[in-house]
Formats: sequence, structure tokens, C-alpha cells
Amino acid sequence: MKHDEITFDSHGTTCAARHWTGAGSALESDAGRPVVVMAHGLAGTVDSGLVPFAEALAEAGMDVVAFDYRGFGASQGSPRQRVRVADQVDDYRAAVTAAQRLPGVDASRVVLWGVSLAGGHVLQVAAGRDDVAAVVSLTPLVDGLAAARHAVGHHRPSTMLRSTVSGVRSRVSGARGGRPVTMPVVARPGEVGALTLDGCYEDYLSIAGPTWVNEVDADVALELGSRDAARAAKQLRVPMLVQIADFDRSAPPRAAAKAAFNARAEVRHYPCDHFDVWPGKQWFDAASSHQVSFLTRVLTD
Repeated sequence: MKHDEITFDSHGTTCAARHWTGAGSALESDAGRPVVVMAHGLAGTVDSGLVPFAEALAEAGMDVVAFDYRGFGASQGSPRQRVRVADQVDDYRAAVTAAQRLPGVDASRVVLWGVSLAGGHVLQVAAGRDDVAAVVSLTPLVDGLAAARHAVGHHRPSTMLRSTVSGVRSRVSGARGGRPVTMPVVARPGEVGALTLDGCYEDYLSIAGPTWVNEVDADVALELGSRDAARAAKQLRVPMLVQIADFDRSAPPRAAAKAAFNARAEVRHYPCDHFDVWPGKQWFDAASSHQVSFLTRVLTD
């Protein structure tokens, strides 16, 4: 399915995005078509697994805008590969504004779509807005402290310690005006990296696109430890779909379920791990079709 390459400004930085125009007129109103704004998880890029999700939604009649955060993928911004939750949430808000200005789009029917880390971002972006029609949160990371506790049961203590030390070194270096310390986004068990669980390296690389870089500022664990997107769930007043991988070793399922309850969300469960809902995996078709059916229903009510 064809798409257009577009850009938008986020706090003085040019961010890159792809825009798919919704097919047909099934979801079109006098004001235009609904638009889905889509963002990736930890260090992810549009060309790393998002396209099949976007195309399925576009074929159902929704415009879709999928974007890269500043410092990642095709977007500009320096330093590169540094995760800052507040900046990414700001980028998401800027992407929404850009999507609302596209020709043929109904600016009052915006859908926020996020996976993993962005599955928490969408809660924060949606809170307090009256132009959001629905939210989709796939295998979301919504609580940093819960994720840290969850990681203790799945990671080797020595690996976690080395990653934490690298993170502290990077944060100190940055405070002194020095270069950040980086580490791989994904590595094999026993190696230093942000994600080192058995199978994560192979799973992430299986969806990695040409703009993706296996590198992230090592202070990412310190950054994510303070994230509390779950708090925003109680403020949501729009239809929401939360898709939970019941055996998720990367984003704690219990925290996701609690946020879903607080948001009065519709919940779908999949008997799998974090990456098993991605293209090429067993549960992708189910996860994608549930998104299409949910949004088709709520956008026509």
C-alpha cells in the first residue's frame, strides 16, 4: 500500500513520518476520515514492524501517520539514540497536530496508537484532550517501577548491575558536558544491553528496518525507572483497547491490566511474550485484526 513521506516540527526539530490515506469511504464523515497517529517502543523506528499494522488500519478506511521520535530513525535531532520520555510525549503531541492538518482528515477523530513504551505515551497524550476518539495500547509499558521489579525475575543480576553502572556513567558524563555512554538496545543473555532476555535479540532484529540502530544511551534504565504513565489512565474518557501479552517478560502484564481497569478499557489477552504480536509472529494477525474491529466499531458509533 502506498504512503507519503512527510515531516513536522517538534520543538525546533524536524521529525519524519509516513502517511497512509485511508481506503474507501466506510469511516468517512462530512468532516473527513479519522486519523491514527502511531509510535514505536524503545528505540524503535517506523520501518521496524509498524508498517503492517498501519496498512491494515489504512485498508479499513483510516488515515495513518507513523513517526520517528527526534534522534531516532529518519528524524533529525541530537544527541542520537537518547530516550527522554517527556521529549517523546512532546513529539507525539506534535505528530497529532501535524496529522490533524492533513487534507481529508477529520481533526476531531484522532486515534492514538502506541506499542510498548509508546503504549504508555498514548495515555499521557490522551489525558485531558477532547479531540481523541480512541486509544490503542499494545503490550504497553506503563509503570517504570513495576517494570524494574518485573525485570529482576527475568534478568541476570550481574547483567542488570553492569547496565546500571553504564547508565550512571552516561548520566554523569552528560551532566559534565561529555559524550554519552551507549549500549546495545538488544543483546544476548549475559551481555550488556537494554534488552537481554533470551530471544529478544533475534526477535527485535527480525523486525528491524534500515534506519534502526542497535544503540541507545545507557541511561535509559534510569530514565524509564521514573515513568508513571499509568497515573494518566484514570483521566481517560474515550474508548480504549489494551492488548496484553500474558507472558510478557519486558512489559509487566499486571501493570498493563491495572491501567486498563482504571481507563475502563476493552482488553484483549494473548498467550505469548512481548514480541510475539509483531509481524511474522504467531499472534500478529489476531492483534492486528482486533485493532481493526475495535476501531471500526467505535469510530462508527
